Amino acid sequence: MAKTILVVDDEKDIVDLLKYNLEKEGFAVLTAPNGKKGLEQAAKKPDLILLDVMMPEMNGYDVVKELKKNKKTESIPVVFLTAKGAETDEIVGLELGADDYIVKPISVGKILARLRTIFRRQEQEARSGSQPLDLIRLEELEINVSNYSVKIAGKGVAFPRKEFETLVYLARNRGRVITREGLLNAVWGQNVFVVDRTIDVHIRKIREKLGKYAEYIETVKGVGYRFKSEA
Repeated sequence: MAKTILVVDDEKDIVDLLKYNLEKEGFAVLTAPNGKKGLEQAAKKPDLILLDVMMPEMNGYDVVKELKKNKKTESIPVVFLTAKGAETDEIVGLELGADDYIVKPISVGKILARLRTIFRRQEQEARSGSQPLDLIRLEELEINVSNYSVKIAGKGVAFPRKEFETLVYLARNRGRVITREGLLNAVWGQNVFVVDRTIDVHIRKIREKLGKYAEYIETVKGVGYRFKSEA
């Protein structure tokens, strides 16, 4: 069954371009010209939403806030499409719960690649649904959360506590861009003062220990890190 994509944008040319190319790739497409209409269409539970930020009546950020409040729509992946390319705008979007953020002018090829990555991640998560929650396996990399251990090809690799917790958080959110602030809050806590550089140092050390699996951890320039669904 074809996956359904909801495109929410007030620029008709962009909507038409995306609709044509998505349908060409076998997707079913719903459209909406503004945020309010987008929320109405989201009630139909599409598989993913491509969402503009600057729109009349309701902007994209407010749309995501409403989506996350509703149990029926909170888990729908959202990818922002926007002309707002500042780093702070991207961070705001990701912190609100968006899965990705693409700056206009759009590249259809890039959008299709991002969509496939998100759907691939969902399929992998579904396949591993029977896997214990405290055990994360990716090829020959095995992370055992319950006993704080990491094995690569059956061989144990020692990780200090914070490096281990950072690795686990990224791996559990694979495919998602995690901001430095989000990582700091998740691993160190919101009431602890830690500079961004601390995260970068931990990531470097984690990569050194992961060896060939280091490429799973991707740097998203100016924003944070993403644990890729596949190397």
